[in-house]
Amino acid sequence: MADSRPGADDFAPMSGSTLWIAGSLLALANFMVVLDTTIANVSVPNIAGGLAVSPSQGTWVITSYAVAEAVTVPLTGWLANRFGAVKTFVAAMIGFGLFSALCGVAPSLGALVAFRIGQGLMGGPMMPLSQTLLRRIFPPRLQGAALGLWSMTTVVGPIAGPLLGGAICDDIGWPWVFYINVPIAAVAGFFAWRMLKPAETKVQRLPVDFVGLGLLILWIGAMQIMLDKGKDLDWFASPFILTLAIVAVLGFISFVIWEMTEAHPIVDLRIFRHRGFSASTVIMCLAFGAFFSSVVLIPLWLQTNMGYTAAWAGRVMAFQGVLAVVMSPIAAKLMGKVDPRALVSFGILVLASVTLWRAFFAPNIGFWGLAAPQLAMGFGMPFFFVPLTGLALGAVEPQETASAAGLMNFMRTTAGAFGTSLTTTAWENLAAARHSDISGALIAPQQTLNLFQGLGFNADQALQQLDGLVQSQSVMLATDKVFAICALVFCIASMSVWLAPKPRAAVDLSAGGH
Repeated sequence: MADSRPGADDFAPMSGSTLWIAGSLLALANFMVVLDTTIANVSVPNIAGGLAVSPSQGTWVITSYAVAEAVTVPLTGWLANRFGAVKTFVAAMIGFGLFSALCGVAPSLGALVAFRIGQGLMGGPMMPLSQTLLRRIFPPRLQGAALGLWSMTTVVGPIAGPLLGGAICDDIGWPWVFYINVPIAAVAGFFAWRMLKPAETKVQRLPVDFVGLGLLILWIGAMQIMLDKGKDLDWFASPFILTLAIVAVLGFISFVIWEMTEAHPIVDLRIFRHRGFSASTVIMCLAFGAFFSSVVLIPLWLQTNMGYTAAWAGRVMAFQGVLAVVMSPIAAKLMGKVDPRALVSFGILVLASVTLWRAFFAPNIGFWGLAAPQLAMGFGMPFFFVPLTGLALGAVEPQETASAAGLMNFMRTTAGAFGTSLTTTAWENLAAARHSDISGALIAPQQTLNLFQGLGFNADQALQQLDGLVQSQSVMLATDKVFAICALVFCIASMSVWLAPKPRAAVDLSAGGH
């Protein structure tokens, strides 16, 4: 039964300082969740040491959060329809702060994993609901600026996470990686409820699709664990990974069939009937998968092969956020004047060009040689994120906005997970293959060994020096190859944007009130 409260249907967009304070709260909440997806990554060794477990066991801190978040992101539309977007958002924010506090005081790994699951369940709906509510409270003429503000937090969060996480672990202690969320969630939750309550959305008393929910948890959980543990267990050579893959595939097929035939589905897959939304989602998966792969690969390569510390690798990555912050509002303003498909195509082509630039890196590259392409990457990112999000959400019906935002965020997160697993596995395999090729093609290796021995190295040390040179070149060739592949994926995504239908007018970001 629909909620007939006047406020649910007759809400007018906010104005003045109230509007921008409310918008900033929504952007801050989104930033907090995005930050938390990466801030714990660099903390795993500290957490493992503090709880007396192995680093491989410590990775469950990341996996448990990712699985829980992946489950609830596509449920956002159902939760908003069932309880109201504002109530769901505020409850999620308060719950996120509570579970963050519990993570900080967890006495064991089991307790920490349980609290991280709770944190992920709360964090999942916050990202898409922050989008939905921004679109609801901002008037049409400011929709582009609102989306630019939201996209800026999405872009900067993954970069700030490793920097902040490393600093906190080194200077304060790993529990503060979680405690930092508590005051933000408390303050933002209180003021969000006070300011956004009039913007509450219409409620529908729909039955709970327990079968769909169960199938969703089954296939997402199996897929996420498979992606997280596959590299460590040699992928499909492991019966455990093979079983997870079968469960994920069969669970996904069963889920799609059930949800497409269920009268009140837990996830509204019918949204994919909109060609603009479907095309935008495919492009998001391709481009974000390639983008996030580089975000993971660069610091990994710098720390394992280039002698960089975590702090210095983080400084290299931080340059990516400089121009992203500057260009986000500009990209948002251009949306009302330029075909958003052209902006998306341009932005992704910038990412492709920068990634191709990286494909010519050499082992002797310096800090500023690494920082320059990161800076250029930040220039193109907002032209990809901001218009593509507007293009996707502008293609659906107003009542489908929350579901569409949840689905798009879920697809983006999944693409990042897939891209990371594929990239790191391919990188290691390519490095091993190149090492074998170079070793077999060495000309007069004994003369090189004699040269090292003449410099004072013993036989074993000389061999290690030679192997180190070969390994350095092998990893560099593998890294360049991966960047070249990512550049190709970006080019495909840039061309694919024209599969989306041309908007009848400038994308109306106010179309989705809830």
